[in-house]
Amino acid sequence: MPRSLPFWRRKRLDQMTPSEWESLCDGCGKCCLYRLEDQDTGELEQTNVACKLLNCATGQCSNYPKRKKIVPDCIQLTPAKVQKMNWLPATCGYRLVAQGKDLYWWHPLKSGSSQTVHQAGISAAGRVISEKDAGELEDHVVYWLDDKGPPKPKKR
Repeated sequence: MPRSLPFWRRKRLDQMTPSEWESLCDGCGKCCLYRLEDQDTGELEQTNVACKLLNCATGQCSNYPKRKKIVPDCIQLTPAKVQKMNWLPATCGYRLVAQGKDLYWWHPLKSGSSQTVHQAGISAAGRVISEKDAGELEDHVVYWLDDKGPPKPKKR
């Protein structure tokens, strides 16, 4: 691969340095939202309910270094896990690179700004509530722009 290409276009996820890996996160906050799984079909529905550590206004983790201690089931992304996580947003930098695709224009690595993910309307910032305030998750199902959309009606 030509050295002139950015690292995410010439390296596999498992070849990246820790700082390169971390920089692939676009800061959208959507991986910190709760999902509901249909027990019969296995289909997932996204909610607008955030982990208690997500700052709902900024879309950033309020204690990223200690998140696994505070929230034991917080998922630490790895190259192997990214390959299996079909629930990551279609716009997720980790998912895009794993699929051999380029990052979107609003990704901080391309735009040079951590704000473009919010300006482009991709971020969860300002559109989610904390799990502390949510009540029943079923009351908070949402369909983000990068989802497949609402379920199609079943044909009879």
